Amino acid sequence: MIQIQLSEKDIRSFPQGVTGAEVAESISLSLRKKAIAVSWQDQIRDLNRPLEQDGQLRILTPDDPESLEVLRHSAAHLLAEALKILFPHATFGVGPTIEDGFYYDVDLGDVVLSDQSLPEIEKLMVKLASANEVFKRSVVTQAEALSIFHDDPYKVELIQDLPEGEEISIYRMDHFTDLCRGPHLEGTKWLKYVKLLSLAGAYWRGDSKNKQLTRIYGTAFFTQDALNNHLYLLEERKKRDHRKLGRELDLFMLSEYGPGFPFWLPNGMILRRELEDFWYKIHLREGYKLIQTPIMLNKDLWVVSGHWENYRENMYISKIDEQEFAIKPMNCPGGMLVYKRDIHSYKDFPLKVGELGLVHRHEASGALAGLFRVRNFTQDDAHIFMTEAQIVQEIRELVRLFDEVYKVFNLEYHIELSTRPESKFI
Repeated sequence: MIQIQLSEKDIRSFPQGVTGAEVAESISLSLRKKAIAVSWQDQIRDLNRPLEQDGQLRILTPDDPESLEVLRHSAAHLLAEALKILFPHATFGVGPTIEDGFYYDVDLGDVVLSDQSLPEIEKLMVKLASANEVFKRSVVTQAEALSIFHDDPYKVELIQDLPEGEEISIYRMDHFTDLCRGPHLEGTKWLKYVKLLSLAGAYWRGDSKNKQLTRIYGTAFFTQDALNNHLYLLEERKKRDHRKLGRELDLFMLSEYGPGFPFWLPNGMILRRELEDFWYKIHLREGYKLIQTPIMLNKDLWVVSGHWENYRENMYISKIDEQEFAIKPMNCPGGMLVYKRDIHSYKDFPLKVGELGLVHRHEASGALAGLFRVRNFTQDDAHIFMTEAQIVQEIRELVRLFDEVYKVFNLEYHIELSTRPESKFI
């Protein structure tokens, strides 16, 4: 027997190997009917996976936010199954959940999908869902996995890249088998309210040297009302899309002569200059000294900074007087050269140096999206040189400044502490 804690005061005994579904049924039939998955030791798992040891269990229903991710992950597999039926030669990349939905990357060979293809695929998904197909999980060896996916080069590559000894699980449906960690629904009956939204191109593993796959985006909800509300919000969002507003208000333009390189129009320059003036005033108030560093610098600097070894494929490179130069993808190395120009005393600290610097980064063409994903942009960078004793106070002041600026524009933010990895650091 094992001890399963259902709440702070509710601990029950069950036979070893009991499933989450059986535990739910022991509590009530209504809970069993609503059960989607379980949280076992704070890890989301399939409802029918055996529980082999003592632990904490929470039964997830459609009311739990974690259930929506399980639903959408399963919807991605349902999409892949529909594609496999319609295009038997298809091979598959990955199909994760994302904020508000899911996608699946698929190689359809010479077949080119359009937005008009999506309703047909969606119709087949709904038909398959009504049959309440079961998601069957099994654990296999690497050799077995390679045999199962021998005709799918993308899955073979993923399997070969798995760390030695890592558990390999697969999920089978009636017409589709996937390499997947899960978790998934018990069956497809929950997948009544799915919607395919759009198509895009995506390089395999995000590398422009690899083949471009077809990425199909979709979403799924537990109720029609929730789906309808989401689709309504998407339509409202389209009306406020910055690309649409950019055209209508003559703020900026993009050209096929410079994909990912925005052109600022007169109205856009008014807004831009107001933002820059705001930035300059607030930084001068905070004691920052302003600089501007060159856009292009010698390869030797980028070797020292680590960019040449670890970021070169995202940099624009040229030759000047038979020497290699690179357009800066980051302001930091130039900022360090400014600092190194002088000998500094501890009395100079904290030394705050700010720059609005134009940087260039080679983004994949399929990733470009208006002003959200571009190949050149102005980055507001600051470098603060200080003594160790000043760190706490300066970080406190920095966070206060973040908060003030973001609140002006009613924006939410979060802060992460980045530390230097042992290798491949910049």
